[in-house]
Amino acid sequence: MEQQQRDEQSELTTGVERWQAGVVAGLLGAVAFSALLAISAPAALTAAIPSMYGLSGSMAGMGIHLSHGALLGVVFVAVLRLWPDLGRTVTRAAIAGTAYGVVLWGILAVFVMPLWLSAVGFAGAPSLPAFDLMSLVGHVLYGIVLGATYPRLRR
Repeated sequence: MEQQQRDEQSELTTGVERWQAGVVAGLLGAVAFSALLAISAPAALTAAIPSMYGLSGSMAGMGIHLSHGALLGVVFVAVLRLWPDLGRTVTRAAIAGTAYGVVLWGILAVFVMPLWLSAVGFAGAPSLPAFDLMSLVGHVLYGIVLGATYPRLRR
């Protein structure tokens, strides 16, 4: 009981806003995902992702991927506001993050990115639907890191 009160007090005194914790947790998740991409699918970072914005090169790809991760981290926080119990513990938030990563993959990687790449004329655009196992693994990794990190930043 005493430990729980201390945890609640420390949570109230950090001064870290939810959205700020979402940005940082999203960045950390995107770093993990980007490291996996750099090893397993470097062309995603050097060509595909930057092409979505008319850019090229690995620095642009990394910057965009990290920006997406930060933004989607804030969206994760907004989702957690709908179901606050999901973000109260590291375990629950990591499970919620895993589910969030799967949803992101199912919407953004499977449908949105291939359509976007086709729309900008990227020659290597995947066909629809773009079911890619490593992409799923990367999005799940992002979600786990995001979910496991967010509650720790809020304390």
